[in-house]
Amino acid sequence: MAYNPAPGAAIDAIDVRILGLLASEGRLPITELARRLGLSSPSVTDRVRRLEADGVLTGYAAAIDLASIGYPMTALVRLRPVPGRLREVEALLQQTAECIECDKVTGEDCFVARVALRSIQHLDQVLEAFADIAETNSALVKSTPVARRLPPLRAGGQV
Repeated sequence: MAYNPAPGAAIDAIDVRILGLLASEGRLPITELARRLGLSSPSVTDRVRRLEADGVLTGYAAAIDLASIGYPMTALVRLRPVPGRLREVEALLQQTAECIECDKVTGEDCFVARVALRSIQHLDQVLEAFADIAETNSALVKSTPVARRLPPLRAGGQV
């Protein structure tokens, strides 16, 4: 029998295991996922589809080494728009191809962007586009001791 909880139901321990496995191995075939969970493939397929439909699983992505594609440097850039230019700064961040991630934050700065770079000169070129509309403060990333990861998963969370 298929697993069909009501929309908005809490995720259970099996869902948590599915999320953990897919977070670490996004290309894991359903058959292997089912084998590791000790469930049937149709049951796992139903659960994965429900997690996708409920917006818990929002996509699958490849992890790419930026240095191997010509971007050996990464910078974190804090941006503080000049008064009245917030939307313009946000739009320019969205259009800047080197901006690989950006958060709108509280505090003195409005945005913190992660920017992929070919060189220090490239950083200057990227920041130049913002010179008239925002104050910037940048820091080069030396290493990433904690890569993006999931917080602890537990059953009982709402879907």
